[in-house]
Amino acid sequence: MRIVGSSMLSALKRLSTNQPPTLVSNIRSLSSFGTMSLPERQPFSPDFFFRQLFDGESSTYSYLLADLKNGEAVIIDPVLEQAKRDAQLVKDLGFQLKYAINTHMHADHITGSGWLRKLTGCQSVIAAASGAKADRHLKEGDRIDFGTHVIDALATPGHTNGCMSYVIKDQGCVFTGDTLLIRGCGRTDFQEGCPRNLYENVHSKIFTLPENFRIYPAHDYKGQMESSVWEEKRYNPRLTKDIEEFVKIMENLNLPYPKKIDASLPANRECGVYDIPKE
Repeated sequence: MRIVGSSMLSALKRLSTNQPPTLVSNIRSLSSFGTMSLPERQPFSPDFFFRQLFDGESSTYSYLLADLKNGEAVIIDPVLEQAKRDAQLVKDLGFQLKYAINTHMHADHITGSGWLRKLTGCQSVIAAASGAKADRHLKEGDRIDFGTHVIDALATPGHTNGCMSYVIKDQGCVFTGDTLLIRGCGRTDFQEGCPRNLYENVHSKIFTLPENFRIYPAHDYKGQMESSVWEEKRYNPRLTKDIEEFVKIMENLNLPYPKKIDASLPANRECGVYDIPKE
C-alpha cells in the first residue's frame, strides 16, 4: 500500500484552513488516501434496469432506467435527435415511459423531452430554478418514483443556476449532469454559473455520498462511461484543489462560446416542443 508522504500531509493541513466545516471534513479525509483501496461496488438489484445511451454529436449520455416488475421507466437527459431511438427502445422492451428528466437546461443540445412526451405520453421534468417549462418542476428534496424505485433530487447549481443531481440510494448511484464530470466539471461562465457554488455543492452534496456510489455524468469526451465518488474525491484535477484555487482555474479557462447555445437555450426553455421534426 502507498503511504502518504509528510509533504502531502502538510499540504492537506494547509488546505483545511479557513474552509467551511463540510469542506474541511472532506479535505481531512484525503490524508487517508494512500491506505485506502477502491471500495467494492454495490450491484444493481435484479428488478432495476439500467441502460446508458449516447449521442455522438454532443457527447451526451442519456440514461434509461426502469422497474422490471411493473415496467415503469424514466429517462435522464434525452437528446432531441435520439428521441425516436429512445422511444423505440422503450417500446421494444415493453416499458411505459413515465418521466423524461433533465439535469439542467442544456446549452449544447436540444432536449428530447418534448418529442418523447409526444411519442410516449411521458411527463417532462426539470428544476424549477432552471426557468424552463416542464410538466413537473423540482426543488431540493423532491422525489421521483418509478415502480418501487425512488430518485432523490439534489439541487447542485454552479454550472447553471438550475442544475440538479439525481440520487438512487438503493442502487448506489448518482446522475450528476454537467455539475460533476469524470475527472472534470461543467464550465461556470454562462447561465448564471458560479464556480464557488459548484465547488461547495459538489463537496457538500456529492462527495458526502458513500464512496462506492457510481457517478454517471451527462457528458464525456474521452470515452469514459462512469466514475465513483471515491475516484473523483481523489483524482478530479479541479475539485481536489482548495476552493480559491478552483475558482481561479474556472475563471481562467477561456473556453470558446458553445456552438449550439443560441439554438439550444431558447428551445430548452420551451422543453424542446417547438423543435420536433416533422414526421
